[in-house]
Amino acid sequence: MTEVEGTGETVGEAKWAALRELEQRHPGLDKARVSFVVLSEGERGLLGVGYTPARVLASVPGEATTAPQDAAALEPAEAPDSPAGRLRAFVERVCSGLGVSASIEVEETPDELVARLEGRDVALLIGKHGQTLDAIQYLANATLNRDVPEDERRRVVVDAAGYRDRRAATLERAADRAADSVLSTGEPVALERMTAAERKIVHTYLQSRPEVTTASEGSEPNRYVVVRKAGDR
Repeated sequence: MTEVEGTGETVGEAKWAALRELEQRHPGLDKARVSFVVLSEGERGLLGVGYTPARVLASVPGEATTAPQDAAALEPAEAPDSPAGRLRAFVERVCSGLGVSASIEVEETPDELVARLEGRDVALLIGKHGQTLDAIQYLANATLNRDVPEDERRRVVVDAAGYRDRRAATLERAADRAADSVLSTGEPVALERMTAAERKIVHTYLQSRPEVTTASEGSEPNRYVVVRKAGDR
């Protein structure tokens, strides 16, 4: 029997995290055989700040996987000297330097190079509010786009355990709650401090709600978003 504990802002996110951990330990996992026990449903803080995470215990009996994957399928598909290959090599060096064991999937489009990392220790690559992950992504962009003509540069994205999508969803929920509060009370709401990338997510998301406006205030590294009723200053 293998047991892992997952945490998240909601029970659903905690189950997702635990399932991903089991999949890393048991490639080809039969998900139908996984059972969950909710240890704590968590407690949401005001506007998403200071919440107590939900905790879930996931377990799977022995012999719960399918046949092992073909070893050839695990080999990197990209050429080492290609942009995708260079991104993989860069991320591998970072993981090695930090002592993190992770599987790496690299996807390539005409506009983007995306590296997705999975593994039991990838939380070390994320850091508080994704600050470590943002730093890795910044360095990856600088490294891969160095000496590349500006019109040929591609955006480089580095993600770990689906953090970016989950964080964006959390920020959007906090933005909605702030907007609702502003419209209900007429008083501006200041959100928690955020990175520039996170503030951009909130600004962009709330553009769909013209009844409120947003502005970044404060000084780095403590800048935050303030949501106000449209027309107020």
